[in-house]
Amino acid sequence: MKGLRVLVTGGASGIGAATAARFAQEGAAVVVLDRDSLDGAADEVHRVEADLSDDASVRGAVAGAVDHLGGLDVLVNNAGIGATGTVADNDDDEWHRVFDVNVLGIVRTTRAALPHLRESDQAAIVNTCSIAGWTGIPQRALYSATKGAVQALTLAMAADHLADGIRVNCMNPGTADTPWVQRLLDASADPAAERAALQARQPSGRLVTAEEVAHAIVHLADPRSSGTTGVALAVDGGMHSLRVPARKD
Repeated sequence: MKGLRVLVTGGASGIGAATAARFAQEGAAVVVLDRDSLDGAADEVHRVEADLSDDASVRGAVAGAVDHLGGLDVLVNNAGIGATGTVADNDDDEWHRVFDVNVLGIVRTTRAALPHLRESDQAAIVNTCSIAGWTGIPQRALYSATKGAVQALTLAMAADHLADGIRVNCMNPGTADTPWVQRLLDASADPAAERAALQARQPSGRLVTAEEVAHAIVHLADPRSSGTTGVALAVDGGMHSLRVPARKD
């Protein structure tokens, strides 16, 4: 993958930072885009600030990234925000806000990147979705709705851009051990018990790591995966597909 030109959104921490670092380790040239502080991004990547809810900001950031890279081969749409509660627990403004980042953020970034991806002979898009896109999880109505939309959007994009030579896939992590999940745990009444519950609901008995998810994203983007498009790849410790007895330890 040496010389591959990659843009990763939400690259300041967690899965995005791990993904950017993995691409760089494989020899790719990487730009990370994030609204928040980029101090957590890997040293070997270039940083660009942007707000995915602002189309002008996104277009400017993508243009700057492409200018820095000299083109674009891979777009990783990883940025997103969370939400908790049932369908009744978030007001209209919160529904609009989360959809605006998690779904329309992908639309805006992809729309700005498409002209450049069409010029690449190794073009690929990977969208970070979630186990919540296809498995019912309590207290995640809004978040799950956005991730279900991301999975459907991925398939539509894959069909639309076959003729452009652009592969489009998504990666569906289970609960990952990231700063975002840790913040949710810290806000709970009993963080240790909540972590144990999250671990227990994955058949593997543990949270997946950001590095494991990053490995899957890089695999989907790798030009050697040229026969793979329109795929949702789970990295979830078996949560979506396996039904095993409860662990006794």
